[in-house]
Amino acid sequence: MEFLIQLSPIILMFVIFYFLLIRPQQKKQKQVRQMQSDLKKGDKVITIGGMHATVHAIDEGTLVLTTQDGTKLTYDRSAVREVVAQG
Repeated sequence: MEFLIQLSPIILMFVIFYFLLIRPQQKKQKQVRQMQSDLKKGDKVITIGGMHATVHAIDEGTLVLTTQDGTKLTYDRSAVREVVAQG
């Protein structure tokens, strides 16, 4: 019983650490994966490099993005940071 009492602060620290750091990070990663899987043609996006573009075509793991001047570039889906406007 004394052993459990001695370990209780350490266990409490792990529980607090989980709820304050690990769980919110997992939720954010799940939201990012969902956003990247929901991309469709015509969406205006920002890449992790800061490029603003429109989704021109979608493949299983890649996207073809079109910039304002008409340049078409191929990126991985994971390179999209956020969707600015839905197509």
